[in-house]
Amino acid sequence: MRQSISKFMLMVFSSILGLGLMGFTQATTTGDNAADKANDRRDIRQDTRDIHRDKRDRRADRRDIRQDRRDIRKDQADINHDKADIAKDRREMKQDLKAGDKADAAKERADIKADKRDLRKDERDIHNDRKDVRADRRDVRHDTRDIHRDKRDRRADRKDLRHDRRGH
Repeated sequence: MRQSISKFMLMVFSSILGLGLMGFTQATTTGDNAADKANDRRDIRQDTRDIHRDKRDRRADRRDIRQDRRDIRKDQADINHDKADIAKDRREMKQDLKAGDKADAAKERADIKADKRDLRKDERDIHNDRKDVRADRRDVRHDTRDIHRDKRDRRADRKDLRHDRRGH
């Protein structure tokens, strides 16, 4: 009886032999392992730098948010003061018109106009400060996301470095 190796057995034998040779070449090459270690160390340093930079940027953005909120509160107080001034000037203008003093009424009218101009300026400042707060909050979110990603990458690089030290 003629004994022959089936195609399937031949394929299994060749794959086992190929895996064995690949493991042998990985275990015997040290130059690539040293290069991998150096690359992993460099990647770890770069990820650490990125984390520190993103944290500094996040701190600066949070500081900007606090400053913008302070500006909003100050502008809101100015708006309230301007509205009170406008109401007072209107009352005085009505009294001057009732008394027939048109010159004083014109002065009050000019004061009202100036107060309204200041009111619009403060409202525009609040709008811009709120826009800045939204942009800074978005930056904080992006910086936090980048920090998490960099930490994940650094963990993976440290794991690769441990793996390279073992010679696998």
